[in-house]
Amino acid sequence: MKKTWLRNIGLGILSVFLFTLFLPSVASADAVVGETVVTLGQDLTQQERQAILNEMNVPNDVKIIEVTNAEEHQYLGKYLSKATIGSRALSSAKITLTDAGSGIKVQTHNITTITNAMYANALITAGVKDADVYVTAPKPVSGTAGLTGILKAFEAATGTKISEEQKQVANEEIVRTADLAKQIGSEKATQFMLKLKEEVAKQQPQTPEEFRDIVVNVAGDLNINLTNQQITQLTQFTQNLSNLNINWDNVSNQLKNFQDQFQQVLNSKEAQGFFAMLVDWFWKLVEWIQSQFR
Repeated sequence: MKKTWLRNIGLGILSVFLFTLFLPSVASADAVVGETVVTLGQDLTQQERQAILNEMNVPNDVKIIEVTNAEEHQYLGKYLSKATIGSRALSSAKITLTDAGSGIKVQTHNITTITNAMYANALITAGVKDADVYVTAPKPVSGTAGLTGILKAFEAATGTKISEEQKQVANEEIVRTADLAKQIGSEKATQFMLKLKEEVAKQQPQTPEEFRDIVVNVAGDLNINLTNQQITQLTQFTQNLSNLNINWDNVSNQLKNFQDQFQQVLNSKEAQGFFAMLVDWFWKLVEWIQSQFR
């Protein structure tokens, strides 16, 4: 149990902090710490709605907005079949804004495929930061549609707009990671996506061939056998990710904050052994980033 907990903590930290360094954040000038917004699937029955609100333990004055099945198809339709997405919006979410620098914490209930780390990683891609997130459904569901509600809730809570490009790439990331997880497990799939994004940031490829080489090489490094279809899909994903215009100007200032928070976890004796391997490849990236500013 303890080893599983440590693995989840490790993946969660890397997911949340690593790409906070690389990807543009959504401005949240109107954000208020403690602000909570709930999204409910439009097709929930009245009984299901009330049960979910009770489960979330939300007060009566919390803002509630609905997520429609049409919105789920809008953001997932490029990557999943209509049958897979379904015809009913059931996934619901609660998001609470937290102090600056606190990161993203995710909890789920009745979500069978998308892990907490997968959600956190995709939310970072969408520019979300500093929030407690809870995703649930009245019955077991895959969770692929859950990201739509979380992003909608974040926009409502902060009074800002997440770009359509970021939403699309974040949803694509959820789908691609979930697809890999069926083959290699959720933890290794999350590790692969992190490493993939690391290499895109480091190498800054320009041509489709260069993006494809990164996908193939990262898979090889992690002993993952990808099909030609997966390689093609992931090559397109990395190109879409690169088009989000990674902001290198923010990297130098954020490195210090990351190092301090990451070191607090490393101080745990139980964690040190597990993190040793992950820290090795991470600090190689840190050293490379720092060299760009010398």
